[in-house]
Order: sequence, then C-alpha cells, then structure tokens
Amino acid sequence: MGYVHDTGMSQYIPPTAFHMPNGAATFVHAAGAVTDTIVLKRTSHNSTGTINIPVMVPSNSVAQKGAYLKSIEIDYEILDAAATGVTWIVNKVTRGADLAVAGVAVLAYTQTPTIAVCDDQDQHRAILTLTAPAWMDNDDYVIVEMTFVAGASAVLDLLGAVANFTFRV
Repeated sequence: MGYVHDTGMSQYIPPTAFHMPNGAATFVHAAGAVTDTIVLKRTSHNSTGTINIPVMVPSNSVAQKGAYLKSIEIDYEILDAAATGVTWIVNKVTRGADLAVAGVAVLAYTQTPTIAVCDDQDQHRAILTLTAPAWMDNDDYVIVEMTFVAGASAVLDLLGAVANFTFRV
C-alpha cells in the first residue's frame, strides 16, 4: 500500500469562487490588467466591502489525514488611490451532526507583510500563516473574510488566493 506525505502542496482559489455578502453591486468579474486573467473588481465606491474567500482543500474523516492547512496567500491590487484599510479574519467552520453549522472559530495567524502596507496603491500579496496549522476534518471548512475600506476613488482587483498545506493519505 502506498502512503503520501507531501509537505509542499498548494491549491489555487480563483476569484470566481469568492463571495460578496454585502455591497455586491460594487463587485464585478472583469478582465485583469494582465492579458488572459480574470479578477474580482470592486469599482470605485465610498464604502466598506466584504469578500469571503472559501479555502478549498481536501479533507478526510480520519484524524491527521487530508490537508493540514498552514497558510493562505491572497493576491490583490489597489488601483487609482490608496485604501483606508484592509483587514482579514480566518474562520474555521465546523458542521454539526445534522449538517448545520455547529460553530465558527477564528484561527490566529501572523501576516506578512505587516498590515501597515497592505492598503497602499500597489500590487499586494497578503500571506496569512496560521499560528496553529489545522487538519481539515470532513466536517470542517475555512473561509477567509477580507474587509476593504476605501474612499470614492480606490479600486480593488482580487486576482485569486492560494492555500498551502501538507497532504497526507
């Protein structure tokens, strides 16, 4: 019988999988600045926008198998003007016995680069490294919540995300 223990696995999460629970009218899927790419674009709008990023990695019902989630990278660009703020929450959702949500736990992480430079007008990659990496049980899933606060002229382009994990089966 074979055994896989790969510590360098990654999973791309496209911007078409992202969800906008509020302010959806200010978001559109559009062509990216780089040819043949797509982005989730938040048009200029003087408001706060929230984006949910589902972290899609393999899970397993057996303890310490499947994905051992270590970090999430989010690629985005702020165009035309700096934002007022960009913040993140990493939520681990656990399903209950009746398949309803039993609870949500906020996972602690460190951020690179620091939050102070993540709202500049520029290209960005926020790396959220979990303080305590987590095995993804088949009753768990992770959603990263991004909050983007901007004035009337800032535009946000979300290019995608990457989940980094150890894979064991």
